[in-house]
Amino acid sequence: METLKLIPKEEKMKRFWLVMLSLGLVLAFSASAMAVDVKFSGSYYAAGMYLDKTSLRNTNDGSDNVSTAFYFQRLRVQTDFIVSPGLKLVTRFDAMERVWGAARTTPATATSATTAGGGDSKGTTAESENIAFDVAYVQWQSPIGFVMVGYIPDGKWGTVFGDNDSSIAKIQFVTQVGPVMMSLYTAKSEDNSSTAKVASTRTDLDYDKYVATITYTVNKDIAVGLLGLFYNSKQYKQSGAVGLSTYAPTFSDAAASSKIYGLNPYAKAKFGPVAVEAEALYVFGKSSYEDTAISRDVTLGMLNAYASATVDLGMFYFGGTVAYLSGDDPSTTDKWEGGQVGGGWDWNPTLILFNHDRTWWAGPLKGYNSAYAGAQSGGDSQSGLFGAAGMVNAWFGQGVIGVRPIPDLDINASLSYAAADQKPAAIVGFTTSDPRYLNAAYGWEVDITGTYKITNNLSYMLGVGYLFTGDYFKGTSNDNSVRNDYLLINKLTLTF
Repeated sequence: METLKLIPKEEKMKRFWLVMLSLGLVLAFSASAMAVDVKFSGSYYAAGMYLDKTSLRNTNDGSDNVSTAFYFQRLRVQTDFIVSPGLKLVTRFDAMERVWGAARTTPATATSATTAGGGDSKGTTAESENIAFDVAYVQWQSPIGFVMVGYIPDGKWGTVFGDNDSSIAKIQFVTQVGPVMMSLYTAKSEDNSSTAKVASTRTDLDYDKYVATITYTVNKDIAVGLLGLFYNSKQYKQSGAVGLSTYAPTFSDAAASSKIYGLNPYAKAKFGPVAVEAEALYVFGKSSYEDTAISRDVTLGMLNAYASATVDLGMFYFGGTVAYLSGDDPSTTDKWEGGQVGGGWDWNPTLILFNHDRTWWAGPLKGYNSAYAGAQSGGDSQSGLFGAAGMVNAWFGQGVIGVRPIPDLDINASLSYAAADQKPAAIVGFTTSDPRYLNAAYGWEVDITGTYKITNNLSYMLGVGYLFTGDYFKGTSNDNSVRNDYLLINKLTLTF
């Protein structure tokens, strides 16, 4: 009979670690079956700009005789972590969004989207000059549709008109039944609850957004859609005086509460070489103002509309665009007819007057009495509570012709004219005695651009624009002198 032998303690430990090591190797070699697939996409651009004048005022003292020239860039990276079929985590960040060699922006608490000229980041301007995450959400494909939760891209709908490439914290559901796609979401634009990071004496005084959309795709060439929205804004309620004018609320005053509704239809169609598209946005509702001395309700009714057509004949193409964005009539003190919703940052029909890159990087082009073209804080067409961006208060028309001498080269020229729908009053210190602007014409602009496709992922654009400045920028006196302006820009863009 074989004699049993006890195994020394040291031998037991060796065997234990050998088993653990073996299990570790098994897990390591089988990790590919459990790993998360990662996909990257994004873009990088580097551009140079020369703007002949940073002000449209022509003063005798030379204080406005300033030009600017600089290079700027931005890296954008989106990462999709595919956990399993139908489940993924999506993130996106912008990095090194800065002027080459320029001083860094002073850190602040407000995001770049709230600063003059507009922005599209959830981070501050200073953070975006290093790195700022703008998107982070989970997407799950349920049996009846997609469910998304987190900071999700927002602001794009229908045509490019009115679009803003931004993100917002929301819960969204998207489903499709045949040719019909539907979406519902609720979003939190601002929260004033007390937290460990920010103390507050207010509760449930937030800024919430609710949106429903439906799109019907007739075929690959025809699609129509309708978006409905509701804004419930209470972030300034019970916050003390809001600076309400003794005459009427202005765009710089903060409404104590607002209930805003909107309808946003669009249509796209292609018939042979002809492509047409149109979009409209009607916003209506009421804003209530509260001050230590005055309370007043203001009714909102604003209309933006856009239509564009292009005839593509292969080597040659031509087309035209018209747009209308209602302006606010300063004589109706109990109504806002315009100025609170704009043409968007993504719609850049010109290089100078209404161009997000030019505004964001070089600053607003200023006239007299704080006259600006487009939504600029501090002027007559302020961005206001509802985040107007791009063109506001305008009649706009443009004609375009283009040629493709070779498949990779696209050269086009455009002639544009714009005028204000309403001639505003000087808005700073707004009273009944404030004079209105005397003229409506923003001016004529001629733009020529050429884009060469170096590779499938790399392109180079060169453009020149010349603005024949209109008398709108003279403000409240025709004795003021304005000057014409021109811009040169080149831009290298990589997509991956």
